Amino acid sequence: MAAGTPRRSLRTRLLAAALVLVLAALVVAGLAIGVILHRFARGQIDGRLDAQIVALRAGLEAGILTQSLDAPPYDRPGPGWAWEVRRGSETVRSGSLRGGDIRLSDPGPEDDPGRPHPASGTGPRGEPLVARVLSLPGPPRATIVVAAPEGELRGPLREALTSLALALGVLGLCLFGGLAFQVRVGLAPLSRLRADLAAVRAGTRERVPADQPAEIAPMVAELNGLLDQNARNLERARGHVANLAHALKTPLATLSMALADPARDPDGALRLQVEDMDRRVRHHLRRARAAALAGSARSRTPLAPRLADLRDALARLYAEKGVALDLAVPDDLSAACEAQDLDEMLGNLVDNACRWCRTRVRVAASVQGGIVQVRVEDEGPGLDAVAVEAVMARGRRLDEGVPGHGFGLPITLELAELYGGGLTLGRSDLGGLRAELHVPA
Repeated sequence: MAAGTPRRSLRTRLLAAALVLVLAALVVAGLAIGVILHRFARGQIDGRLDAQIVALRAGLEAGILTQSLDAPPYDRPGPGWAWEVRRGSETVRSGSLRGGDIRLSDPGPEDDPGRPHPASGTGPRGEPLVARVLSLPGPPRATIVVAAPEGELRGPLREALTSLALALGVLGLCLFGGLAFQVRVGLAPLSRLRADLAAVRAGTRERVPADQPAEIAPMVAELNGLLDQNARNLERARGHVANLAHALKTPLATLSMALADPARDPDGALRLQVEDMDRRVRHHLRRARAAALAGSARSRTPLAPRLADLRDALARLYAEKGVALDLAVPDDLSAACEAQDLDEMLGNLVDNACRWCRTRVRVAASVQGGIVQVRVEDEGPGLDAVAVEAVMARGRRLDEGVPGHGFGLPITLELAELYGGGLTLGRSDLGGLRAELHVPA
């Protein structure tokens, strides 16, 4: 992934898609329900207006059309409920008009002259009206107009739409919450798969569990196949390493024995070369083994029990000296090292501290950033900065550089570096040497 490119999240994409779909569905539902409510409210008003048209038509046909046909609310001035009958030059109005007229701005269609049709207009004071119009053939031709205030339609509709919007908002929140929960449940197998892969990488599990949802089961099968193939390759690599060790160490041992005769190697130069070759072979064989161990089947060795056993052994070895060995190591702390290699590194460091301490050795361990840090401290004579730099030089044993110090420290450094770690020496607050070993967790 290029620098600066935002990470793509399936959860974010699914939630964004769900939010868009929920909003779209709510908008469509709101528009559809709004149209239905408008038609229903208009139908209620049209029913009242048509009932008045029927009464006015009956009075017109009976010849008794007067303002006596007014019934509430057509008899009250001002509310907008009004009717008007025009026949020839004669016009009869409801009492609410007070002599004014209903002005139709949209007379509506006249597809069926015998049936009322909708229209819109204004009253004598300019108030908006919704109307129903009935045209009767003549002679003389007659037109019946019955109107209601537009507020009677828009007021209840506005209240209904406000309640509808609140209901749709609550519904939208519930739907989005349900979809978010569904996304979380749907992606949970991926989180478990990530945890299983982390366990495989840490060495606590050899394979990913095959009991997976049908959608990711094929991917898990491929992962397990890859892990099995890596394990087979690891076994083959270890076999090749063992074969190479036997193939090289036997000739080197033979050469070393042959050169032991001073007559064959008077100045010892050839023997030094053979020893150097043997050292290099062991170095690269250890590197090959550590590289193999860094694969999918890494070792996982707890520190606390190994150090406890080491403390018991060294307590007996240095019983006359009365060494007190303090351990501060978490029980759940483990290193990604072979047990044999870890024992060799810890044994060299702790044994060296016990040899040069007065009566006390302190061992503490912690983990930071995936690296286990083991600190071995004593209150012996210690080493100065120049001596530390000299004894940590590659290819130089500590007992050769500074007599009496450093049993196994070069071996410990080499093993730690093969696992991707290291070894540092310094001054302890106890007054002696502090050796700090770094290995992968």
